[in-house]
Amino acid sequence: MTVKPALHVLLAGPRGFCAGVDRAIKIVEESLRRFGAPVYVRHEIVHNKFVVQSLEAQGAIFVEELDEVPADAPVVFSAHGVPKSVPAEARRRNMVYLDATCPLVSKVHREAERHAAAGRHILLIGHAGHPEVVGTMGQLEPGTVTLVETVAEAETVRPPEGPLAFTTQTTLSVDDTAEIVATLARRFPHLVGPAKEDICYATTNRQAAVKAIAARSGMVVVVGAPNSSNSVRLREVAERAGCPRAIMVQRGRELDPALADGVATLGITAGASAPDVLVQEVLERLRERFTLTVEEVVVAEESVVFKLPAALAK
Repeated sequence: MTVKPALHVLLAGPRGFCAGVDRAIKIVEESLRRFGAPVYVRHEIVHNKFVVQSLEAQGAIFVEELDEVPADAPVVFSAHGVPKSVPAEARRRNMVYLDATCPLVSKVHREAERHAAAGRHILLIGHAGHPEVVGTMGQLEPGTVTLVETVAEAETVRPPEGPLAFTTQTTLSVDDTAEIVATLARRFPHLVGPAKEDICYATTNRQAAVKAIAARSGMVVVVGAPNSSNSVRLREVAERAGCPRAIMVQRGRELDPALADGVATLGITAGASAPDVLVQEVLERLRERFTLTVEEVVVAEESVVFKLPAALAK
């Protein structure tokens, strides 16, 4: 009998689902229970194919825009948030809609509105085209917001004269964002920031956890989707924290276990929209080739829970 080589696995903690993702999925599931299938969902409820396919199997139908939704069908807006024009259109059509926007994203929306009401031009730190950025910019009048994606842009951006404030996407690299903010604050000393940082607790904790395992790992596997901002950031953070190699997979079957040949210690984490069952798939895939010992490295305990919308909580 062939003896499998040993592989020590470091499991990052926290990893996987955050409170906002958990709430968004429950909103779709509860809507299906209340209204029956089909329930329509505008955009992916969260950036994870496994989650989307699981909800489709229960009767959810995912669409890109409201004009694809019959007027008499309930519709759920994704966790990333939507421009104000979307619920306005739903109201105009007398649609039943449920907003699954993460409360921490909604906090950024309200913050941006307060800055605009106070006459400040807003520098939004984030990634162009990401649904969360589109949603935040869509809370305000055109010309009120300037998007800043990089330190280089922070060095050259030329906002209108007058008071300035900044907000950020919730799923950015903590370190990269700090560098961008420092650059903007140097250039614009009167720049007003959020009372509490916009990068959410889950993003911050998952990046701290991957840093804790990266320096000890010959390779890190991030379970997540390529269109998931927080998952992509985890892979980048792992590399910057000293891991020689960091890769991303969406499912266990995507991982070639041979990639870990010669690796003594391998780290695993998961983005905030990846359920833990997918981490277990990766572990099972590795067991096909190695004898595993698994160590959890926990840097924070999370107890955040977000309530369902009042219409579903009754």
